[in-house]
Amino acid sequence: MSVSFKTLDLNLLKVFDAVMEERSVLRASQKVALSQSAVSHSLARLREMLEDELFVRTATGMQPTARALAMAPQVRQALRSLEAAVELPTFVPAASTKQFTLAANDFTTMVLASPLLKILGREAPAIDLTIKPVTRIDLAEQIDLDRIDVAIGVFSDPPSRFRTALLFEYDDVLIVGRRRKLGRLDKAKLASLPLVVVSFGGEQEGAIGGFISERGLARRSEMYDRAALERALSESDRPPRIAVSLPHFLALPALLADSGLAAIVPRPLARAFEQMHAITTCELPYATTPVEVRMLWHERVEDEPSHEWLHDVLRRATEDLRLGR
Repeated sequence: MSVSFKTLDLNLLKVFDAVMEERSVLRASQKVALSQSAVSHSLARLREMLEDELFVRTATGMQPTARALAMAPQVRQALRSLEAAVELPTFVPAASTKQFTLAANDFTTMVLASPLLKILGREAPAIDLTIKPVTRIDLAEQIDLDRIDVAIGVFSDPPSRFRTALLFEYDDVLIVGRRRKLGRLDKAKLASLPLVVVSFGGEQEGAIGGFISERGLARRSEMYDRAALERALSESDRPPRIAVSLPHFLALPALLADSGLAAIVPRPLARAFEQMHAITTCELPYATTPVEVRMLWHERVEDEPSHEWLHDVLRRATEDLRLGR
């Protein structure tokens, strides 16, 4: 008798797996919550379909045939896969060996990585983390392809397929080398300073209004409030001089150490630099628009336990940043 998987009753495979494990019709019936006669009937149907005895009754129990032994591992794996597909997934951080991939720039990595790794060390020591640059031009595609779990940055009106949540806000400040004594910083003094700024892409890379858009996802590329700076110095005899434009923040402390340069940076980064380098922070003589740093993920992982946990961990890791500490 030929067997067609299309017409196969999967309950027969559950009975087969139970008998294989228990080697007893009685215990198998208890395992699958059926009567002994129902289990015997199911075995009879499966024997007829496969044209094999499958199990032989002996004094020590139901002994599997060679055919049963051959198919048992595949049946067990198939049933487990089906169970995993239909049951609610579970996630135990302490036992997980999952790898998460984030996208972030060097600023958010610098202020976030340490508290994040401390939480992972306490709660999920076997989970691994990969951080890729959020500045990559194909960011949206990488999220769509499930190659990035969470992107961290500043986004403008993300498409409906993405979800976001606030991590923290910041404004801009000015930093200089500690040997530099600026005194009170007013607009006239600011206009005389050669400035360093960070930009992850300009007009040549398709930036519009300080944002680069790809697949409908617009991310901030200009890492300072250019409009506020230009408004503040609009009545000055000289426009602001952008002496150096960098693609990252990493080189700033070295550039400022022994030069007359000054840099406009996010306030949390200035605090981090002051702790590690000979850097002094100055308040700008104008207000900058508060910037929201958000985490962004694809809608398909909504309500998935491991991702919900990751989002909660990122919120906890940025708690001090939200409180301005």
